[in-house]
Amino acid sequence: MIKVGVVGGTGYTGVELLRLLAAHPQVDLRAVTSRGEAGRHLADLFPNLRGHVDLVFTHPDESDLPGCDLVFFATPNGTAMQLVPDLLAAGVKVIDLAADFRLRDPAAWEHWYGMPHACPELLAEAVYGLPEVNREAVRGARLVANPGCYPTAVQLGFLPLLEQGLVEPGNLIADTKSGVSGAGRKAAVGTLLAEASENMKAYGVAGHRHQPEIRQGLRAATQQPVELTFVPHLTPMIRGIHATLYARLTGAAADLQSLFEQRYADEPFVDVMPLGAHPETRSVRGANHCRLAVHHPRGGQTVVVLSVIDNLVKGAAGQAVQNMNLMFGLDETTGLGAAALLP
Repeated sequence: MIKVGVVGGTGYTGVELLRLLAAHPQVDLRAVTSRGEAGRHLADLFPNLRGHVDLVFTHPDESDLPGCDLVFFATPNGTAMQLVPDLLAAGVKVIDLAADFRLRDPAAWEHWYGMPHACPELLAEAVYGLPEVNREAVRGARLVANPGCYPTAVQLGFLPLLEQGLVEPGNLIADTKSGVSGAGRKAAVGTLLAEASENMKAYGVAGHRHQPEIRQGLRAATQQPVELTFVPHLTPMIRGIHATLYARLTGAAADLQSLFEQRYADEPFVDVMPLGAHPETRSVRGANHCRLAVHHPRGGQTVVVLSVIDNLVKGAAGQAVQNMNLMFGLDETTGLGAAALLP
């Protein structure tokens, strides 16, 4: 059994992680920390865990995190980097679901997240946990940076095209929509029911924190400079991301459907849908899947890829469990086989 601790289990990503870990056959959940909720039963805050997790929140300073095999951080950006060095020194493996170790450049981190990095010496070691790209590196990692939700959906959609040099890397567009759970569990006017319901709006058009993460991953795939126009939108649903991706072909169109099918043929959590399909966010709700469809409208020079994920599962907690499975030599699908929820 893997002895697991979770730091920061009070947000939407945290409770989704706890839901998955509670059902995992190889996990012994030892500690869940929260400074604000210390002493409170998890099931009092999250009634869906009643009968599944019999733990109370503990203060991080009072939890036996160094006694765990693995610690997940489901904390705000800037928290994990304060604690990770000591855990690694104690022999504990770490998966960070925030952004502390996603960017390789500490100057870029400081620019986008507004604070200096506390342990920049670990940025080169941290493995970016997109299994469809870095599976073997994740297996041997002691520190994994779990990808963001938008970056997961966007990268999986663009990767086959860029890896084969079929599209112009300097002319990529990602038009993305997310449910309000992606904004977190904090109180905010913009995510109130009366504000978010029956409404859709773009945000972060001038620059979004996930853009440098996406560009970093796509640049590694093509070994060329990448220019990306990335526009996120908030939609009136709780879960889900829908990314509509546009790219310009560099020459004559290849068999794009076969390209995508072959690229992801052995990937358990990427589903390339039939020619002409239009994947829906509800088809991945609660599941660790990315569903893709590739289109070549009117045989022109533009390729359109549709990519859908659940932002809390394949975009966060599910992908983190997938990475844990790889790090501990388990079948990576362990604990993640549930079908999506409908309706």
